[in-house]
Amino acid sequence: MTKTFRIAVALTILCTIVFPIKGGKNSWRQVHAAGENKSIQLESIEALQADSYDHYLRQHQDARRPDHQIVIHGSDYSRFDGAEPREISTAGDRQGSFVETYDTGSISWEVSVPEDGLYNMTLRYYTIEGKSSSVERQLLIDGALPFAGARSFLFPRIWTNEKTQVEQDNQGNDIRPRQIETSGWQELPFRDAEGYHAEPYAFYLSSGKHTLTLVSMKEPVIVDTIEIGQIDEPPTYEEIKQRYREQGLQEADGRLIKVQGEDAIYKSSPILYPTTDRSSPSTQPKSVSQIRINTIGGNNWRLPGDTITWKIDVPADGLYKLGLKSRQELLRGVYSTRTLYIDNEIPFQEMKEISFNYSSDWKMITLGNVQEPYLFYLTAGSHELKLEVSLGSIAPLILQVQASILELNDMYRKIRMITGSVPDPFRDYNLVQRIPEMTEVFQKHSEILYSVSNQLIEITGEKSDKVAILTKMAYQLEDLAKKPESVQTRMESFKTNVGGLGTWIMQVREQPLEIDYIVLASPEQKMPKAAASFASKVKHELTTLFSSFSTDYNSIGNTSENERVVTVWVGTAGRDQAQVLKAMTDDTFTTQTGISVDLKLVNPNVLMPATLSGQGPDVAMQIANDIPVNYGMRNAIVDLTQFSDYEQVASRFLDSAITPYKFRGAVYGLPEQQLFPMLFYRKDILEDLKLNVPQTWEDVYNIIPVLKKQQMEFALPVPATTGVSVLEPSKAFAMLLYQLDGQFYNKDGESSALDSEVSMQAFKKWTDIYVNYKLPLVFDLPTRFRTGEIPMAITDYNFYNTLSVSAPEIRGLWGFVPVPGIMQSDGTIRRDVSGSGSAVIMLNQAKDKDAAWEFMKWWTSKDTQVRFGREMEALLGASARYPTANIEALEELPWPTEDIRNLKQQWQWVKGIPEVPGGYYTGRSLDNAFREVTNNKTNTRDALYDYVEEINRELEFKQQEINLNQSRR
Repeated sequence: MTKTFRIAVALTILCTIVFPIKGGKNSWRQVHAAGENKSIQLESIEALQADSYDHYLRQHQDARRPDHQIVIHGSDYSRFDGAEPREISTAGDRQGSFVETYDTGSISWEVSVPEDGLYNMTLRYYTIEGKSSSVERQLLIDGALPFAGARSFLFPRIWTNEKTQVEQDNQGNDIRPRQIETSGWQELPFRDAEGYHAEPYAFYLSSGKHTLTLVSMKEPVIVDTIEIGQIDEPPTYEEIKQRYREQGLQEADGRLIKVQGEDAIYKSSPILYPTTDRSSPSTQPKSVSQIRINTIGGNNWRLPGDTITWKIDVPADGLYKLGLKSRQELLRGVYSTRTLYIDNEIPFQEMKEISFNYSSDWKMITLGNVQEPYLFYLTAGSHELKLEVSLGSIAPLILQVQASILELNDMYRKIRMITGSVPDPFRDYNLVQRIPEMTEVFQKHSEILYSVSNQLIEITGEKSDKVAILTKMAYQLEDLAKKPESVQTRMESFKTNVGGLGTWIMQVREQPLEIDYIVLASPEQKMPKAAASFASKVKHELTTLFSSFSTDYNSIGNTSENERVVTVWVGTAGRDQAQVLKAMTDDTFTTQTGISVDLKLVNPNVLMPATLSGQGPDVAMQIANDIPVNYGMRNAIVDLTQFSDYEQVASRFLDSAITPYKFRGAVYGLPEQQLFPMLFYRKDILEDLKLNVPQTWEDVYNIIPVLKKQQMEFALPVPATTGVSVLEPSKAFAMLLYQLDGQFYNKDGESSALDSEVSMQAFKKWTDIYVNYKLPLVFDLPTRFRTGEIPMAITDYNFYNTLSVSAPEIRGLWGFVPVPGIMQSDGTIRRDVSGSGSAVIMLNQAKDKDAAWEFMKWWTSKDTQVRFGREMEALLGASARYPTANIEALEELPWPTEDIRNLKQQWQWVKGIPEVPGGYYTGRSLDNAFREVTNNKTNTRDALYDYVEEINRELEFKQQEINLNQSRR
């Protein structure tokens, strides 16, 4: 870095401080009292979803709220389905009549209701060891779902720091404390898991006997009671003030207690770990050059229902004010909302919705306002303060936009049924006559979206990009209603804008907030300043700049001090993942074995030149399938079968996972991840079309024409052609080939087996389905699956992660099952698919191969894979669910019970594609032969035979190049 460049950087930082970029409102806005109705009038959401909660309430809008309390004890269950629940008398610090329910099956109770009416329900539960995710249950009343929201109720676990004090590595950096589960009793109402309805659900029960059933979706739990009754609304602050006066409560005097955000005692999710902020000199504690754990929350603390709890030691009885040093710099144009609980109770109505507007700076937020803050009466001793993510006044807006998306997507599909996927711009499709309600739907949702955008401006006090998305869609709908003849020419932009609404929901529903510290003070005390002074900012930025020339930001965790050290390169992970891995090696692997790990983040493309130059690592992780065998046959990678306990280690995986790393008796890698295809489908669309999920290819051939009539598609997996060094063989072809009992190579890869009769049949099946049914070759599956254009697709099962995060509007409307197969003579269905994944390898240049082998064994073990998978999901959410190759570890990851059952069923049918010298020609030649048939109508046998000859020539050439035939002799 040149001196001139350093000076330029310093001047840029100074300019940023002196002339900050302006944007957003810095004021904090408290949305007041229960009596003020700030939400829009929803436009008959129940007309779109007859099973919605809103529709359910409308049906029972005249029902009374009887003041009865009914307590159902867990052990008084009347029947069960699946494994028999276990009755227990002691759980945690309590004794009673409890029942332990499992992650499968169901349990039912009989209850006698004295009076017709709407009742709330509350579950008292105790979490036990499971897969580290929230307990999920479905509620049935008299054997039926009362409304759609009852399909899924989430009951969180309790998480805390493993160690009370933050530890440091040998470089002086704080080590992020690991989150561990702590068991405890919790009481939570049955409420909306998505957070769209702020109040607990109300269930209509007629007088007489009813059956309540909890169906296990995920995780075991101990049930104490289900209470049926009314949950009281908290009083308003004015009512609380009156009580203060009547009871003669006095203000505290001369008190100021500060609790650091990172010192939170409980969290509802392991993702809510303490974090680091070095952007401001006012953050406590601080360091310019070293990592300090000094905040909590941020983007991790964003999902409705997530809670963080702090313990506050109050020195004396009295009335106190409460302040939060916080920052909300991620959600511009919409505020974040929190609900405050003190000792598990909302103190008054105004604390149900505390709003934090966008600001790039830290702010000291005094609840209420600085002139007249809210006062909280606290007795001397310890109290728990809990903040919960909620949607507040934004919730009905999101709910309305979600309803609009569902109806607009439905209208889009109706239009496409008439116009096809590529409408003729010069043809009049008579859409107004053929879809009479089209213009009315466009006009209605245009008005709704305009109303939502106006309400958003009113609530937030500003216009932003969040409003622009809504107004853009509203304007287009208004224009389409006026000019229906232009609909067919604007379908693509219409689809894009509807997809933008889905993104809007995903962005607005997330409510991030970062906390530095909490202040509890007597009313006369002046709150600490949150913002840093100009002088301190200048000093902080300059010091940070100069320290960057001496600080090694690439090092991760402890540096090696032991005599035995393994150098490990991680290729495709980000720094967060690498830090998790380093923390695991330090606190587990090194502790157990005495072997240090020098972990480095390295671009995987430099592995070959580094190996050739003798500068490579001992172990490399996250290595693509094509590398181990190709390096191994050139003696660059260690054959793992030389270790005496190899067979024991290999038993952790299915044979299909090891196949790509095996060549002529040698094994050059251990599997880390393994992916394979599953059949994803839209439940709602198949139900509308009265279609069953296909079990065989004959079923698929019967379904495709039905979808085509509705201008919908069935999709098969298409190999990635960009961003990959080697084009893998098509998984669609491999699936058909393996189901017909074919193979890719003969005699340990000496020649291609694709000229066999079975291969010819599989190739013809593969090409025929594209030639005869015109399946799409290029498509954006996440978008088209969301809109319903592709309601059924075969793709790798990590598509589950994508949908879980990017398609909130269709949550619960899709599923995945094993792929269709070929019916056998005994009535079974053969469902073979090919697998892919990544491996960990040992380089031949490793000096201490035994130490490297110990690391590889530790890394691929069940406990390590489970912990890494859970921590990745805790770090990044459901999008990072880890596709481990370890058989036992997959079962311990937080999959819903039904989904893991389907995964395990398909996993037994997975076969690996062998890697051989010159095998890169197989995928490329298959693709060329496929396009020769689909584009030029070439005979399938002729096309495949021609390209098999090319594959064989390349295989022979590579074998001669590395003297494989000679070594074989």
